[in-house]
Amino acid sequence: MTSLEFSSVKKCFGPTVALADFDLTIAPGEFISLLGPSGCGKTTALRIAAGFERADAGTVSLGGHDLSPIPAHKRNMGMVFQSYSLFPNLDVRKNVAFGLKTRRLESSVIARRVDEMLEIVQLSGLGDRFPHQLSGGQQQRVALARALAVRPEVLLLDEPMSALDARVRSTLRDEIKRIQRDTGVTTLFVTHDQDEALAMSDRVGVMSEGRLEQVGSPHEVYQSPASPFVARFVGSINEIPSEQGTILVRPEALTIHENVHHGKWIGTVVASTFQGPSTLVDVRLDTLDLLVRVHTPTGTYDGVAGSRVSISMAGDHLLAV
Repeated sequence: MTSLEFSSVKKCFGPTVALADFDLTIAPGEFISLLGPSGCGKTTALRIAAGFERADAGTVSLGGHDLSPIPAHKRNMGMVFQSYSLFPNLDVRKNVAFGLKTRRLESSVIARRVDEMLEIVQLSGLGDRFPHQLSGGQQQRVALARALAVRPEVLLLDEPMSALDARVRSTLRDEIKRIQRDTGVTTLFVTHDQDEALAMSDRVGVMSEGRLEQVGSPHEVYQSPASPFVARFVGSINEIPSEQGTILVRPEALTIHENVHHGKWIGTVVASTFQGPSTLVDVRLDTLDLLVRVHTPTGTYDGVAGSRVSISMAGDHLLAV
């Protein structure tokens, strides 16, 4: 297992700053996600690590060694893209074996490694199929097997699940994390999907305009955001004006009371949305003329439109002012 380190990395495309003083250390065997909106610089950071882009300043190091003079094809990294990038004229086994053949390994070694990788991604019986005969999720598993077959020091994942439907994404998300845990490969995962980042990562780096706003555990970036941007980007948020400024509070941190005298704010239920284990209730507050959202466990409150309610908030759930 090997560490990957970005130190004061800068990158511009013309007048556009893609990365500004970007610093990040990924420990050996760690799974880190870069999370942020389109254009925030997360993919640029990954492409610089892979050697597809050159930094204007700063360094990227692998196990303490500067990668700057090493071309992309000589960096021992595996990469999986949003598009599967499989060879359509090669079957599954040959796709997985491609990187191994370029390294001129013995055929017996290649065969054993391919068998091992197909077992890891649970595609052992599909080695003779071609990409067009596979589902999207299966094709992405082949791409993952190919990236891991060369036993990379670092695995780079560039939004590998964004082209898949929700059910397949959920399954593959669990599989990628299982495989990463079993292989122990240091992993940098780029995504704009907060659910993926929170569910899969040891730590999450939230990015905005080429800078890291916060790096922390999924729990830390959700419950203790370092900036209003992080609070707003990760999860749902209510913004409630107060004498001290704007209160930022999660919908699940608010409580609805059918007795209008029990809560801090009084309002009228506008709508409710059943979400299985929880119900999302929209309430318009009287004095602020503001719409807030409240998550309630299903069955505790039905959220009938037009109902008069009050809302309270525990002080320890306050995110920012």
